[in-house]
Amino acid sequence: MKTRKTAATCAPFLTLALLATAACGLPGTDEETPGGSSAGYQGRGPITYVTGEDTTGVVQKQLDRWNKEHPDEPVTFIELPEAVDEQRRLMIQNAKTKSDAYTVLSLDVVWTAEFAANQWIERLPAEEFPLEEMLEPVVETARYKDGLYGVPLISDGGILFYRTDLLQAAGISEPPTTWADMRNACDAVLALPQAKGMSCYAGQFDEYEGLTVNFSEAVASAGGIVFDHRGQPHVDTPEAREGLDFLVGLFRDGLVPEGALTYTEEDGRQAFQQGKLVFIRQWPYLYAAANATDGSSKVAGKFDVTTLPGLTRTGSSSLGGRNLALSSYAKNQATAIDFIKFITNEDNARKNLEIGSNAPVYETLYDEPSAFTSHPYLPVLRESIIYAMPRPHVAEYGKVTSAVQKEVHAALRGDKTSEQALADLQQALQSHTKRHP
Repeated sequence: MKTRKTAATCAPFLTLALLATAACGLPGTDEETPGGSSAGYQGRGPITYVTGEDTTGVVQKQLDRWNKEHPDEPVTFIELPEAVDEQRRLMIQNAKTKSDAYTVLSLDVVWTAEFAANQWIERLPAEEFPLEEMLEPVVETARYKDGLYGVPLISDGGILFYRTDLLQAAGISEPPTTWADMRNACDAVLALPQAKGMSCYAGQFDEYEGLTVNFSEAVASAGGIVFDHRGQPHVDTPEAREGLDFLVGLFRDGLVPEGALTYTEEDGRQAFQQGKLVFIRQWPYLYAAANATDGSSKVAGKFDVTTLPGLTRTGSSSLGGRNLALSSYAKNQATAIDFIKFITNEDNARKNLEIGSNAPVYETLYDEPSAFTSHPYLPVLRESIIYAMPRPHVAEYGKVTSAVQKEVHAALRGDKTSEQALADLQQALQSHTKRHP
């Protein structure tokens, strides 16, 4: 774990793990502030901001602006590893020790319910944030039961990148909308001399959170669901089997690259940029990298994006993104609330898009001419987000996603049939969700 210290923040503030009281009854909880008003939040002074690796440098620039304007309330950047599973582990470890070392947490949207159910984060004053200006599905990821426990920072939706030059050479004028369309397009493209050595498709197939995303998308794109609104699993179904069979079939038929069972986002990005793939399911951050003209990409100007394909029609993305939450054990919570307002405002959202290609949570940013010119994929991305299906919204999310990864990966490896893997997964998920949060 890396830390970046401001000049006004002393080291003990980060290194001491002072114990706080339990979440129940703390300022900002329902008992003390029934309406979610910020009046119950106490304390001003130094705080920390905890998130994954700042690969674009945009986070530090935003913190520098805050620190210049708030010299008595500096924010120290605690930079966690890039791997999301490790970020979650460290945040939970901090919460279980009731340490005040972490103040504002950047949570993957699917962790919000888990952290709220365990009282590791505070309920926030919904009326003090411009939620009505944000995309509704994004705001819903920040709610738990009847309260707001996070403020959307960035969103994300899966999209399909495809080689326009190769589809055109194969006589295909439109991108695929169904899995069958995509397979047929691959048959035509891979028969071309210029496609020698290429593979059809890649996603995120290693045994990690990306696999849960890809599986959830496949199930939803076949008309199924992983969990219902009551938090009950529904994976031992014909629709879920159709979705898993699609993924298994890609491996069985040799349509994915050798070694794709260990693919993460970065592995797929590199393969697409090197011209080894016709299609890839990816997050929009790939767009800028694949269009680089510095020699790092062989496909610059030769690709486009569309929504994910499905069984019989356009498919569904899993909803990605980040919500900012307030640790229940943090000091200086009044400063933290003001900082969350600052870092999630529309101006910073615009900078996140311009510099980091991060999907904005504000509706208006998708219509700004300058944004569309520099990020022409925004209409596709907005559609992906609006119609996205959330990943399992359950308190025991860590156990749920681990079970999904274990059983789905076994099916992809050929160690289990889709039918057996889903039956085992249904049983495992039921054991983890007997008590709905």
